[in-house]
Amino acid sequence: MTHGSRLFFRMSKMIEIDGSHGEGGGQVLRTALALSLITGKPFHLRHVRAGRARPGLQAQHLMCVNAAAKIGRAKLRGASLGSCDLVFEPSDVMNGDYDFKIGTAGATSLVLHAIYLPLALNPGNSAIHIEGGTHVKASPCFDFLARTWVKYLTVLGIRMDLSMERAGFYPRGGGSIHAAITGGVAPLRPFLGLTPEMPRHATIVCGSAGLPAHVADRMIRTATTRLVHIGLGIESSQITWTGGPGCMLGIELNTIPVPTFLFSLGEKGKPAEAVAHEAVDQVETYLAAELIGVDEHSADQLILPLAFAQGSSRFAVSRISSHLLTNADVIGHFLDRPIAIEGIEGEPGVVSIG
Repeated sequence: MTHGSRLFFRMSKMIEIDGSHGEGGGQVLRTALALSLITGKPFHLRHVRAGRARPGLQAQHLMCVNAAAKIGRAKLRGASLGSCDLVFEPSDVMNGDYDFKIGTAGATSLVLHAIYLPLALNPGNSAIHIEGGTHVKASPCFDFLARTWVKYLTVLGIRMDLSMERAGFYPRGGGSIHAAITGGVAPLRPFLGLTPEMPRHATIVCGSAGLPAHVADRMIRTATTRLVHIGLGIESSQITWTGGPGCMLGIELNTIPVPTFLFSLGEKGKPAEAVAHEAVDQVETYLAAELIGVDEHSADQLILPLAFAQGSSRFAVSRISSHLLTNADVIGHFLDRPIAIEGIEGEPGVVSIG
């Protein structure tokens, strides 16, 4: 994007966004931050996270705002804990080395989602370090990022090396991830979906920290029994992390061109067997869709970079989520790029990006 076009965007009218729309959570904020940095368009977000039990900016959301402001030298109004009204006015994105500490078990993955695309599309390389939660409820865990998300980005032409230094669980946090992002990757490639072949193999990935060994054994045993009954060939691996306590049971399906990783996290009072059943339930739902496609968690993340791809994209999604619908709506505030979602929320569907 030329300097002149960015100047035009900065002089354009402030984009008004209602944060209570759609899923009513942090997805609206993160997508708006990324798009504002890329296009140079300022925005005013009202009713921030109005659909949540604790509305307004919480620690991880405030870190998203501050991280985006730092890489984009943005002017802020309303950037404070609990704020339900935010104004974000970006300047030019600056690639480089950045260190962000959430200070709680807030999701490191969500902070990364807010800033990776502006850095990838901007010339120059970046090294990002984020401390907080790596395996926390209602957010993509690190293993999902490494096994599915980053590989989708690679297919689109985005180059990122991702590593985890320490695992971090709720409520302690203390996790640490590193992302090395290669900038200047535009134009991105479009995406035309997965092959329709039914996955025949699954790899169970069990990670735990600060828990007795029998917890991981029970998770793997329970998941194996059910997956064999489904008819999948099974391998399993077990990882022990420091810190904790906490655990994760993930199931990687050998879909092409990108593995599909579905997971469940442990929490206090949740039996090991329940963690395994929750993960396998997701596998059964995914395989029951008429078309084998992108998992629901990847779909809402894919449409943001695909809105900048050169050419049209079309792919099946295992379940249309409120996050997917919300992301499409927010993208429409910033870009004139048609996004069509065929199907109803909660059911399989097809996404087309013109």
